[in-house]
Amino acid sequence: MSYSVEPRLHPVAIADLRPTQITVGMREVEMKQVHWRAEREEKGADFLGRHAVPVVVGPKRRLYLIDHHHLALALHLEGEEQVLTTEVADLSRLGKDEFWSFLDSRSWMHPLDAEGRRRGHDQIPRKVSGLVDDPYRSLAGALRLAGGYAKTEAPFSEFLWADFLRRRIKRAVLERSLAKALERALGLARSREAEHLPGWCGPSD
Repeated sequence: MSYSVEPRLHPVAIADLRPTQITVGMREVEMKQVHWRAEREEKGADFLGRHAVPVVVGPKRRLYLIDHHHLALALHLEGEEQVLTTEVADLSRLGKDEFWSFLDSRSWMHPLDAEGRRRGHDQIPRKVSGLVDDPYRSLAGALRLAGGYAKTEAPFSEFLWADFLRRRIKRAVLERSLAKALERALGLARSREAEHLPGWCGPSD
């Protein structure tokens, strides 16, 4: 995700950050937890300094995450109380409906639930601890790490891939074996069916 940000970093309580999406891939959250445990003792401060989360200031000057939900949740689950933030925009002057409309127009929100259905902004949890698991988002993350598609700055690209996979791989297959689902996903990712998606790497030979 690409945006212009202020260079100043501000420590903020993770519990005060408001999400702009409904779901995460818990498998990816768990991987970030493992990575944080490995970094915490010797490189914790440096790690956090290099992983500031971008926020916008909304109505009542509340801070809304527009990226790095997985990292914020992972740190919260590991007992960390604060994270560094960088302010992308101050939208505190906007009314609530206008604020969410603006976020939507900039692709700074993703109100799709764990079934891939679009919901109203009132269904977005008010704390990162309320984010729910979408296993297809985890599959999309695993697919990218396996080379199925390239990392891109397109907003919510992993969720676009998750929705693509959701329509083509049965949930029972995914729940039974991530490896089997990933094998199927790799084939789909190299097909012409996926050429409209961000990071598409071309058809298989």
